[in-house]
Amino acid sequence: MVPLPGRRRALAATVGMTLAAALAILPGTASAQAPQAPRTDGPMLSYVVNVQPGQGPLRSVEHAITDAGGQVVIAYDRIGVIVAHSANPDFGATMRGVRGVQSAGATRTAAIPPSTTAVLGSPEVLTAAQVAQVRAQAAPGQEPLEADQWDLRAMRADKSAAVNPGSSKVTVGIIDTGVDDTHPDLAANFSASQSANCVGGVADTSAGAWRPYDPAVDYHGTHVAGEIAAARNGVGIAGVAPGVKIAAIKVSEPGTELFYPESVVCAFVFAADHGISVTNNSYYIDPWLYNCPSDPDQRAIVDAVKRAADYSTRKGVLNVAAAGNSDDDLNSHALTDASSPDDSTAVTRTVDPHVCLDLPTQLPGVVTVAATGVQSLKSYYSSYGMTVIDVAAPGGDKYQIPDTPSANGRILSTLPGGQYGFLQGTSMASPHVAAVAALIKSRHPHATPAEIQFLLKAEADNPGCPTGLYDPDGNGVQDATCTGPKAYNSFYGFGIVDALDAVTK
Repeated sequence: MVPLPGRRRALAATVGMTLAAALAILPGTASAQAPQAPRTDGPMLSYVVNVQPGQGPLRSVEHAITDAGGQVVIAYDRIGVIVAHSANPDFGATMRGVRGVQSAGATRTAAIPPSTTAVLGSPEVLTAAQVAQVRAQAAPGQEPLEADQWDLRAMRADKSAAVNPGSSKVTVGIIDTGVDDTHPDLAANFSASQSANCVGGVADTSAGAWRPYDPAVDYHGTHVAGEIAAARNGVGIAGVAPGVKIAAIKVSEPGTELFYPESVVCAFVFAADHGISVTNNSYYIDPWLYNCPSDPDQRAIVDAVKRAADYSTRKGVLNVAAAGNSDDDLNSHALTDASSPDDSTAVTRTVDPHVCLDLPTQLPGVVTVAATGVQSLKSYYSSYGMTVIDVAAPGGDKYQIPDTPSANGRILSTLPGGQYGFLQGTSMASPHVAAVAALIKSRHPHATPAEIQFLLKAEADNPGCPTGLYDPDGNGVQDATCTGPKAYNSFYGFGIVDALDAVTK
């Protein structure tokens, strides 16, 4: 093949410079030019540098990181991912040119620590008067606040608990903002030995490191925890799997609710190495809502996170993730992303979700969960899509109002400080599925992640695509279009998970 003219000119220029340098180095003279020191005038950023796992180049790459003005934070040899910090604005490009490096890129666009705060939405906290009202309507055998838990009844989790509440040998790892393990509904089922703070990419297992930084802001993980395994102890609410263990793997940055790639890589590896059976992932990895391989930084992020998730799957972990709250059709070929990067100045771009991935929900092997309301109808905000959604579960919907004491269409669960409150989102749907997966694992302790996923789908109940206009907000406009047959469609995947079937069929 004849080289392109541009390539030939570049090659010729290189040869010419090499010859000139050789002629300049004569006996008794100094070298033509000393190596140039790396720049340090950029923001201090975190990077992932990905190499072939278990190969010799890892050590030499670590030396190259130092030479390029970087500092190794941690090297995950078994998956070939190195986390590094550098203030050299050329660091990513330099590392991509190092022998043995397969991909490398910045994991954020704002300096460490991040300069913005993302807000997930404030919970509606139950007041003392509301608590009294709900308690007064509790039926015999129910937890004091269970009358407001329409989601348990929708999944028949109220019935499954009497058959099999789950095994204490099964642990669900909650990769999130941390968990308040002192909550009276969570303390009995909490596993401190399987919990950590993974913020920054290095696991901190010191006592309490897994707790929320600020309970007023970082309540999300505690809410997720209660949905999964709040104990049936006569205190407040009940979880779908009240007999299983829960562990907290904190990944949100202090003062923010940003979940950076290096922290999630740490979380997946930690879960795999500490005997966790299921992880719940009610977030997307910041700063990009969709990670496009045409961008070298985003390509490196996908590579690093996929390696960590694959490693956890090989070690027996089933990863469950929320589909997202953008009402996006993840099977379309053109979506507008106006929120990325979310740690600096966002720009509007058009992405193809077949190519540009929402992490971790679109990774192979991850169970992707859509949200439903009390009417078993897709929640108005829930993303969806053929070939993407695996199953659905109650996530709440303000337009679908249940006949409960609080008449609230959202999901009631635990909050830090012994409180309870309502939230809605695919963030609430995903832990319902993680809990049912834990029930399946409890019944079939030797089941692989693939087998648990198969059973989740087989035991789900599919309402089929809505007939007529899908118009949850009632404005007369079709808000989303469901496609596919009743057995498998774009709104519900294989269907809404059923806790009773999980422990009986």
